[in-house]
Amino acid sequence: MAISAWEQSTYFAPKDVVIIGCGFVGLWTALELINKYPKMQITILERGVIPSGASTRNAGFSCFGSVSELMYDIALMGEANMLETVKMRYDGLQKIQRTFDKKVIDYDQFGGYELFEKNGPYDIQQLDKDIAYLNKILAPVLKTPKKNGKYVPIYSNESKKIKQLGFQAIEALAFSPLEGQLNSAKLVLALQQAVQSKGVHILFNTEVKKFKSHKKGVTIHTNLEAPLETKQLLICTNGFAKQLMPGLDVVPARGQVFITEPIPNLKFKGTFHFDEGFYYFRNVGNRLLLGGARNKDFKNEKTYSLDTSPIIQKTLEEFMMKRILPKGSKKPKIELRWSGTMGMGKIKKPIIEEVQPNIFCAVRMSGMGVAIAPIVAERVVKLMKG
Repeated sequence: MAISAWEQSTYFAPKDVVIIGCGFVGLWTALELINKYPKMQITILERGVIPSGASTRNAGFSCFGSVSELMYDIALMGEANMLETVKMRYDGLQKIQRTFDKKVIDYDQFGGYELFEKNGPYDIQQLDKDIAYLNKILAPVLKTPKKNGKYVPIYSNESKKIKQLGFQAIEALAFSPLEGQLNSAKLVLALQQAVQSKGVHILFNTEVKKFKSHKKGVTIHTNLEAPLETKQLLICTNGFAKQLMPGLDVVPARGQVFITEPIPNLKFKGTFHFDEGFYYFRNVGNRLLLGGARNKDFKNEKTYSLDTSPIIQKTLEEFMMKRILPKGSKKPKIELRWSGTMGMGKIKKPIIEEVQPNIFCAVRMSGMGVAIAPIVAERVVKLMKG
């Protein structure tokens, strides 16, 4: 497609910053940049008609973190790194709620629960001890509210609620009031509207083929005829980052999800985790949304494919009937099935760095993109030039 003179002087004119990826990280970073530098010329490139990563294809959790997940993270990467990532989640969730009206993005903070089975990988005899430990180390870092001079508990043992929630073969239940749920596509749309209202351009159906750093900035070649010139380039493609930067420690991880028809008298509201967060479910009104189980087929779930697989879908359906819905429940119809591509690595910590002169990246959200993207944006902007 030949470019007109008008297009060359606007859409394809040299930019101060080009961002690859119109998901949460790309949009939050554009918003952070344009608020800090109102005259900056910024363009976001998105290869899809809508964002093609996990931002609009996730389960709609504003994740804070479950007990067993955080204990596993300590074992994996140490207490300090765990505290840092949880602080990012907490601060990110607060920023989302300050920036957008909850009704606009369907934000509800019913809290988050973790379910434990009797003979599972987590020793439920440790639950109260782990809850006390996490409350002790997290509260001062997060600076959560105080009551009577003491921090309000971040986690509590709510096993007494198992029966009323209708779960099967579950022996213990932990709760945190800090986790919420939202409509992730509505948050993306709200971010798009916010940045576009401030002059940021978004080019959809624009796939980056290659780019090259030079003294004056970066030249970007896409599927369009005209190359783009920019002073700085920021890669925010998360799970797809390795396609542009092969040396990065980022591997794709497919997250599969389904949502049921309305279920009469659905017994719960909130977000729920099981098996260190590998299974996750929530209510969407009176429908059940359930996802995860990639640990049943790790090898094949390291894929860029957005198809769903029979083995994972069957596992999720069995989990729904054997754990979530009350015994004897009629199996509900599955209305929609989909998947999204997360970005994982050796540790659960984002990569935020300058990878080449004038080329930056903010990737590897480790399934926490909703919560940490606002803070990742703040950190990468500090690395970039105004």
